Amino acid sequence: MNNPDNNLQNETSPYLLQHADNPVNWYPWNNHSLELAKSQNKPILLSIGYSACHWCHVMAHESFEDTKTARIMNQNFINIKVDREERPDLDKIYQTAHSLLTSRAGGWPLTVFLSPQNQMPFFAGTYFPDKPRYNMPAFSEIMHMVTDAYKNKQDEIQKQDISIQDILKNSSTYASTNVVLNSLPLDLARKQLESAFDTETGGFSDAPKFPHPDMLEHCLRYYLFLKSQGKNDSKSLHMLALSLDKMALGGFQDQIGGGFFRYSTDEYWMVPHFEKMLYDNAQLLNLYTQAYLVTHNTLYKQTIESTADWIIREIQTSEGGYCSALDADTEKVEGKTYLWTPQQIKDALTDEEFNVFEKKYNLAEKPNLEDSWHLHSNIEDKTLADALNMEKTKVELTLQSARQKLLSIRNTRSQPGRDDKILCAWNALMVRGMAQAGRRLNNPSYISSAFTSAEFIYNTLWKDKRLLVSYKDGKAHLNAYLDDYAYLLQGILELLQCQWSNKYYEWAIEIADSLLTYFEDNEQGGFFFTSHDHEQLLYRSKTFSDDAMPNGNAVAASALIQLGLLSGNTKYLQAAEQTIRSCYSALSEQAISHCSLLHALELYLKPGLIIVLRGTETGLKKWQQITNRQFIPQLTCVAINNDIAPSNSLNDKKPNGDICAYICEGTSCLPVITHIGDFKNYIQGLS
Repeated sequence: MNNPDNNLQNETSPYLLQHADNPVNWYPWNNHSLELAKSQNKPILLSIGYSACHWCHVMAHESFEDTKTARIMNQNFINIKVDREERPDLDKIYQTAHSLLTSRAGGWPLTVFLSPQNQMPFFAGTYFPDKPRYNMPAFSEIMHMVTDAYKNKQDEIQKQDISIQDILKNSSTYASTNVVLNSLPLDLARKQLESAFDTETGGFSDAPKFPHPDMLEHCLRYYLFLKSQGKNDSKSLHMLALSLDKMALGGFQDQIGGGFFRYSTDEYWMVPHFEKMLYDNAQLLNLYTQAYLVTHNTLYKQTIESTADWIIREIQTSEGGYCSALDADTEKVEGKTYLWTPQQIKDALTDEEFNVFEKKYNLAEKPNLEDSWHLHSNIEDKTLADALNMEKTKVELTLQSARQKLLSIRNTRSQPGRDDKILCAWNALMVRGMAQAGRRLNNPSYISSAFTSAEFIYNTLWKDKRLLVSYKDGKAHLNAYLDDYAYLLQGILELLQCQWSNKYYEWAIEIADSLLTYFEDNEQGGFFFTSHDHEQLLYRSKTFSDDAMPNGNAVAASALIQLGLLSGNTKYLQAAEQTIRSCYSALSEQAISHCSLLHALELYLKPGLIIVLRGTETGLKKWQQITNRQFIPQLTCVAINNDIAPSNSLNDKKPNGDICAYICEGTSCLPVITHIGDFKNYIQGLS
């Protein structure tokens, strides 16, 4: 039965709509809700989560769907639901507050109680059970305790408010430095990563294991950084390769349908938390592509293709954008869609297919998830082929046939829910990942997918030279954040290396200008997470460390260096340098948590390299292939057909015969190259 006092029915967020039928009197976060809390002098019960979150669903089923619990909530609080994917600004603030109040890491669902007058948090937690268990009190007990504290301990709450407010403000205060920037933070991160590395199964933690693509990319880039100096850091390459091998072979990757899950619940990358997030897959698609160029490991190529194919098949909408996530649960059971028994598999395959598949995926061993098998492997195809005395190609084709049969069967099962809202920032990450994969693997369908998503953003989320955060059911809304602008700028620069477009180049300029106009801290450098004209919240965050996604300041710095060198506009270079300087002290102490910013520092130190190719279509493709086969982190290479008159800032790059290359290293330009042999020698000399 619908609750007429539940105010979520008209929202577009799938997460909020999941709670629209609760007996709880939910409100969205808006001025009306906040004013209601003030006028009624009721504390705010703020619940933050997202649609694919397993424990969010558990708390919803146990508490938010329960009429007795809802009665307590409705009597004592103004209950506000927030989708952390649409409102990362609120999530960042209250996750930080949770850490301050509890001295523990946060997560989702996030449950925070706020003072109605100023939205200051005075009590926080994550998941609370409906009954006392897991060494936690019941949610109803928590609410009674909070209600009593709000009524009878106002003096203590106000003192705590002042303390938290001071800490929150200081957490975003960074002082710019004028010291000479150097590579010591790169070296420090390398040492810290080795100290944290799991030498048996890869990654940088015990269970649960997260992929940390930013850290693994630093291993790759640091290896190449030293290689360019004639040094060999095989350990960095080993940390990268072992981690990527284990992730690709294990149950952390969907071995049948492609794509990666959120994290592994064990240290062996065997049994995952089953939600699939767009932003994880975007970053891993990019990372495996880069690693493939360096290692030429065919396992990585298979992983790139299975991930990209899954994204196009199941995640990209008919409108062009990429959906946000697939749920962890199917019919309230986590991972139900993905589980098998050996007999189910045997019934679906030929004897030859089953013989290979059984050994590839350990089906003779005990089930790894209750009484079922979640497919994982610990053997590469070449090793399996040797053990079976078969050709590697034969093994690969047999496994491919088996997977396709099993996928067809799996598609007839109940499927996990899909969060089909389209987020600008996450789409931008996938635009970059898909474009990189398409360019490097010479796959036009991947490039086309990336352009389709970018065009959707341009037509739907780009209004009056400002970005919007989210789109669903014909509605685009919410002023965008730093990440939206930074990720999109980086993604457009990757697209321009796939296929030149004056329109997209001018769009990149407009994105960068909006980034500087609305987000830059002109006093201390760097960028605030929210724009200068954003809704006023407890404080404006300005962070530099990575979390599940690369830090917006770090990506902005890298992209602005690229654009500054390509366009010749030094204001972008200056903004990027000030961003690095504003966090350099933290970078020098906690390098491991700032790996994305290290990429920007490396671009600043290297320096960045720009190649503009001018020529006929045939010549351009041939010369582009030379650069596309190499991963050179500091290189940006664009190819402009002789028939195109490029934008003003590039109009000095005139056609010079059938093909030529204009090359600038940092702010120094080299003689134009017109012979392919000379071009090959130059590129080979960089790697």
